[in-house]
Amino acid sequence: MLNSLKHFKFFGGRTLKTGVSVFITALICGYFNLPVIFAVITAIVTIEHTAADSIKKAFVRFPASVIGALLATFCYGMFGKGALTFALAATLTIAICHKLKLDDGILVATITAIAMIPDFQDHYVVSFFSRLGTTSIGIIISTIVNFFLLPPDYSDQIYKNINELYNQAADLLDQIIAEVSNPSKISKRGIQRYYRQLTAKLEKTYQLSQFQREEWKYHKHTKDEMKAFQFAQKKLEAFQQIIYHLGNMQYVDVQKGDFKEHEVILLKEIQSSFQMVLKDPTHSISENQFAKIQELDELFWKWKEEHVEETTKYRHHLPSQTILLYELLCMHDVLEELERMSKSRYQTVYQCYIQ
Repeated sequence: MLNSLKHFKFFGGRTLKTGVSVFITALICGYFNLPVIFAVITAIVTIEHTAADSIKKAFVRFPASVIGALLATFCYGMFGKGALTFALAATLTIAICHKLKLDDGILVATITAIAMIPDFQDHYVVSFFSRLGTTSIGIIISTIVNFFLLPPDYSDQIYKNINELYNQAADLLDQIIAEVSNPSKISKRGIQRYYRQLTAKLEKTYQLSQFQREEWKYHKHTKDEMKAFQFAQKKLEAFQQIIYHLGNMQYVDVQKGDFKEHEVILLKEIQSSFQMVLKDPTHSISENQFAKIQELDELFWKWKEEHVEETTKYRHHLPSQTILLYELLCMHDVLEELERMSKSRYQTVYQCYIQ
């Protein structure tokens, strides 16, 4: 039942685990007649992306909570239940936790400190251990639930992101070459915005990959799952090179008329061929592309010999046309490596997981 709810878009795995953690925490606190609110808040804010993070951060959050509870007790004893007490408890908790490198526990520690102040009893020691106990229950329950219930699997999202990244890179290349043939400040800004979105998505995919590696330290996975994941990481590395060349191309300042008509036609043909390779799951390169690349290579050396200018600022200044051609040639080299890699046996396993 939980697995079916997980696949329902309204409920993600982390959302369900938060609800379960809150329920169990409240149940335990109610059974032992302990204040529920501290434990529940802690359970909500301590659910992590991976079981590994929950375990590592639990060992940080507990001592941080002790510090927060102690400081709240001290400030209340000195200044009573006033605004100064809240401010001092929060400020000192954050400062001391940061100084002791307990940054992952700062939020829980501060909540513990602040939430204690309104309900302090006459017996400070009883209040201290009561609040610390309920906070600890929230930390422990959220860690256990995160470890055993619905272990997160980011593989599907990673593979989906990779396919989308390659398709979007093809679209970005199309925009860049279109801008070369008809330069426009408006399209230039659109290209740069699209490029930033693409790099942000790449960083997000790398982050999900890191989450998956951490998760597999504590949960079993098959050899095929690992092979598919390793192949996906190789595709990400190749894409990192592709986005690097696209990033260089977007800043090339090409003016109208810099390329002759037949040269623009060649660039558009190569761009179209590159798009097909990027969008093809097997990244196969046609013989026609190799022929066009040969023409581009000859054009590159021609531009280099005829248009390299000497200036007073730079000893050698490469004109924009030469830079653009160079980046396209470099990008083709990456696509060749991507094609070779995609012919390996890992590609077959990878395809099984993305279909």
